[in-house]
Amino acid sequence: MRHKLIRSNPCELVRLPKLERREYEWYNASEINTLLETIKDEPLHPLIQTTVMYGLRRSEVLGLQWQSIDFDTNTILIRHTVSMSTKVVEKDKTKNKSSYRSFPLFSEIRELLLQLKEEEQKNREFFGDTYVENDYIFKWANGAMYDPSYISHKFGDLLRKYNLPHIRFHDLRHSCASLLLAKGCSLKDVQDWMGHADIKMTCNIYGHLDLSRKKMTSEIIRETLAQAC
Repeated sequence: MRHKLIRSNPCELVRLPKLERREYEWYNASEINTLLETIKDEPLHPLIQTTVMYGLRRSEVLGLQWQSIDFDTNTILIRHTVSMSTKVVEKDKTKNKSSYRSFPLFSEIRELLLQLKEEEQKNREFFGDTYVENDYIFKWANGAMYDPSYISHKFGDLLRKYNLPHIRFHDLRHSCASLLLAKGCSLKDVQDWMGHADIKMTCNIYGHLDLSRKKMTSEIIRETLAQAC
């Protein structure tokens, strides 16, 4: 139309389907604690605990590098990702600008990471010249990177192994967000923590869980009507 090659835009006649809100599943606080306690001796325990405590995407937790951890200031920076297309893809950037974020380094995670750092050095000495050098934190004992799909499949295997309720690996991220809302954090707080580009996304996914805001609204209504009576 801009070049006057056609008189009208045929796309104007397209009828878009209605946007349906997806129902997500997640663990509550008790279920998360049970999960972490149950799998504490499993190799993927540090990765899973880091994922759920920070609400990370799979690509973000696999993209964590030692250079992203500052043990002096106790901070952790999300700035790299590892994803899967037809092959494993490493990126020096996150999903969007808001996904590039920093967190305080929890004492539990700090301890886990220091243990992993010691194990990495032992593995480096054990495998010698065959060790695959890279800066990634979560990987195989020989230094090779995890295939992202392996993490999802292995997580499902662990849930079946210990007879735990089935959720997807990505639902650990939703579990983190639901915990924040249950403890009274605002949707804006959750948006910042999860790295959502738009608060509309946060509202669409978690708005119905914002109980603290609903309680405050109900109190306003109750107090107002009480005064009127």
